[in-house]
Amino acid sequence: MVRILSVVNKMTRKISLETYFYVLPALFFLFSFLLYPTLHTFYLSLLNQDSSSFVGLSNYLYLFTHRETFLVFRNSLLWLTLFTVTVVGMGLFLAVLSDRLPYEPVIKSVIFVPMAVSFTAAAVIWRFVYLYRPEGFLQIGLVNALLAYVGGSPIAWLVDLKVNNFALIAAGIWMWTGFGMVVISAGLKGIPNEVLEAARVDGAKEWQLFWHIILPMLGPVLVVVVLTLMINALKVFDLVYVMTFGNHDTDVIANRMFKEMFTFGNFGRASAIAVILFLSIVPVIILNIRRFRREERV
Repeated sequence: MVRILSVVNKMTRKISLETYFYVLPALFFLFSFLLYPTLHTFYLSLLNQDSSSFVGLSNYLYLFTHRETFLVFRNSLLWLTLFTVTVVGMGLFLAVLSDRLPYEPVIKSVIFVPMAVSFTAAAVIWRFVYLYRPEGFLQIGLVNALLAYVGGSPIAWLVDLKVNNFALIAAGIWMWTGFGMVVISAGLKGIPNEVLEAARVDGAKEWQLFWHIILPMLGPVLVVVVLTLMINALKVFDLVYVMTFGNHDTDVIANRMFKEMFTFGNFGRASAIAVILFLSIVPVIILNIRRFRREERV
């Protein structure tokens, strides 16, 4: 018995050493490229513009007390709500609708195509779509050309403060709707037909079927889509950078961080914005981790 225990202890020690041998490189890269940059960014956020002196929370106070940075947070919140809700709603609608169409794969492929386009290319495309010329001139931008065709007046979509943020969000919705549709459609395919047929036999109408059976069973899938879209809405950068560069009150958190760092050369404020962006995403990540653990237990 003693010999057996000694052999087991040796094997356990060997396994532990092998485990550390394989894990240590991963821990090294995790510390070098994730933990250390995060801590160093937080440290820089407490320093002044050129990181030469300690200023405490002054950078954070500036971000939350000035109008231009207040607009940044307002726009990011607008992206977070309007972008997420619209993409989920349209993705759900298209997934349910295309599920009954004869040429489902073709239709889904067409709707999913924008996801294959880079964000920069999509931004350039939508700049041409929103192209504006004064009234009386030939409109070559698609949206204004349609407005002129029906007798309306052209709109400077990327300059007009009343519509420019919504125009940018529309471009984001165009790109991400295919993602929402495909993921939700996969969840829809996983619903057993026996459940749906049983409900129909019991006299449930299609709307009741959708509201009381399909939607609850799609709950976990919808959570995945919502969390993914929320993270992407908070860190949206490419579309805003290429289409407006954040001008005309369209700035968002990620673009403002870029401008503070590379345009204004203010490392302290840029780091403070990075910390705020990180902290705003942490709750979404925690929710995602809890969801994964809940699914593993089930």
